[in-house]
Amino acid sequence: MIFSRSRKEQFHRQLAAVDLGSNSFHMIVARASDRALQVQDRLREMVRLGAGLDEAGNLDEAAQQRALACLERFGQRLQSLRDREVRVVGTNTLRAARNAAEFLQQAESALGQSVEIISGIEEARLIYLGVAHSLAEEGQRRMVIDIGGGSTEVIIGERFEPLLLESLYMGCVSMSREFFPDGEITQVRLRSAEMAAQLELEGFAHRCHQLGWEQTVGASGTAKALAKVVQAQGWCNEGITAKAMKQLRKALLDAGHIDQISLKGLNEERRPVFVGGFAIMWALFQSLDIKQMLVSDGALREGLLYDMLGRYQHEDVREKSVELLQKRYQIDLEHSLQVEKTALALLDQVSESWQLDKSRHQQLLGWAARLHEIGLAIAHAGYHKHGGYLLEHSDLPGFSVQEQQVLANLVRTHRRKPDSQTFNDLPKSVQEIATKLTILLRLAVKLQRSRLHDALPDLKLKAKPRQLKLIFPSEWLKQHDLTRADLEREISHLQLLDYELKIESQ
Repeated sequence: MIFSRSRKEQFHRQLAAVDLGSNSFHMIVARASDRALQVQDRLREMVRLGAGLDEAGNLDEAAQQRALACLERFGQRLQSLRDREVRVVGTNTLRAARNAAEFLQQAESALGQSVEIISGIEEARLIYLGVAHSLAEEGQRRMVIDIGGGSTEVIIGERFEPLLLESLYMGCVSMSREFFPDGEITQVRLRSAEMAAQLELEGFAHRCHQLGWEQTVGASGTAKALAKVVQAQGWCNEGITAKAMKQLRKALLDAGHIDQISLKGLNEERRPVFVGGFAIMWALFQSLDIKQMLVSDGALREGLLYDMLGRYQHEDVREKSVELLQKRYQIDLEHSLQVEKTALALLDQVSESWQLDKSRHQQLLGWAARLHEIGLAIAHAGYHKHGGYLLEHSDLPGFSVQEQQVLANLVRTHRRKPDSQTFNDLPKSVQEIATKLTILLRLAVKLQRSRLHDALPDLKLKAKPRQLKLIFPSEWLKQHDLTRADLEREISHLQLLDYELKIESQ
């Protein structure tokens, strides 16, 4: 789940990105060299995962089986790639499904890769990154619109930097299910769908107009499908125009039913969700006064590849997110750095015994150390709980939902009596790892509690499966009574996590 800081000589390699969307699953494989990507393979399957959400919010068996069959096929293509050369992300449906955790266990087994669930805002950031890299840079401010199966992302940015990000809870699958469940298209139904979309856009549209933009770009399936149809009909020559949208609206109403739509360029796989996607796009054109929209080949999966490339080149946006939080909440940088150094030194000593991968977990432990006092911005009393809340509910560019949950839990449990139940909300595959990282962070905080930042003694930390032994040089503990008392209290605290801590002098 956590990528390592790799060397630049590792850039010449294959990278793969898999997008588990609410309507379609996509995979792209590319060869990465310096800052360039050469696409080698693309796979796409219409899975309609979002259509499998029942009234209780659970994925039904049929949708799960469609998805798993697709992932098994994708997994065969990924067998030659190493784990850290692949990123797999789930979007709106997997964010919303109540039984997502159970499904993800099967999905990861079928694919042979771990799956990250990303927030709507992170999805928007990655979409913009993919689009920005696929278009010629002409210096203008652009708006990017991506209508997916379960959500719609709207972004305004310049060059490769987003200025405004939004993820709206409406997509071509959900809109089609709500307003056109039996396929019938009437003026009342279409207008109701368009009004529902405009209501979603009401507050955001004003912010967009205030910021302004010169170019509008559509990305992904709905935009591509609409552009293909209106161009095939001869209603416009490039992209999508407002005039072409009016002509398409009339054609849909004349058809009266999705089965009766007879339009050149309309793919049969797209037919069931075409009207729902149109209604959202119509609302966007009306609310944002769009006259013409270009269509981009790049989207979320391309953004994933470029984000991975940035991580390899030490341009990890997660580092920027952590730095911005430190500045925003006025964290004591000197103290957090000392805690981080201590925590990573402890990790170095136990990684082999505890089967922790330093290259995969040192970043997460380091970020938690740098942010462990973020909750002081709210109040000193219970600041670890405040910190956990802030990290869990903030928009953190670059972080997946799982990464954010683990980070929040590390900060929440870094002091006072730890609650072992805290980790139950995490995926089972990372619960034990999170517990071990929490213990290392707790020890680092205690060893740096004086804030004097004097050099620590040459201490040793030895680990067994559920045991730690912290060994200090002779006489040091006698000269540091407060530290000794703090560590002795920690013995009982770690018992709550079913770990044994021993303190010794040599």
